[in-house]
Amino acid sequence: MKAEQISIFLENKPGGLSSVTGALKDAGINIRALSLADTSDFGILRLIVDNVARAKEVLNAAGFAVGKTHVVAVEVPDRPGGLHSILELLTGSGINVEYMYAFVERSGENAVIIFRFDSTDQAIDVLLKAGFTVLPGEKVYGL
Repeated sequence: MKAEQISIFLENKPGGLSSVTGALKDAGINIRALSLADTSDFGILRLIVDNVARAKEVLNAAGFAVGKTHVVAVEVPDRPGGLHSILELLTGSGINVEYMYAFVERSGENAVIIFRFDSTDQAIDVLLKAGFTVLPGEKVYGL
């Protein structure tokens, strides 16, 4: 039920982001979702891609510092309060959301949001028991 995400540390300068996307393009790797956070000196680019192992290999060879973490893709009701219902459930279970970002693709009547939790396995268990759909990584990479 977990998806793999790669994180790339980038110097905050012109061309930094395009050098990553260019390396992935040249390797035929498709970006499925992304988040970019920055400070004045550097940024952290978080990506869901269709081939994690190959992306990591390509980006390391291009000189980037690349990490890999597990995240959770959850179908969120696409209506007012849909996200709040999930966050309220997690808060009530003592689970912290470290960060999250939206996925570009819709899944039926739901949006898909990528979450990083402080207690991933517990979060998955709580979400499933409450009837939420947690997408397996293989499905996320192919959306």
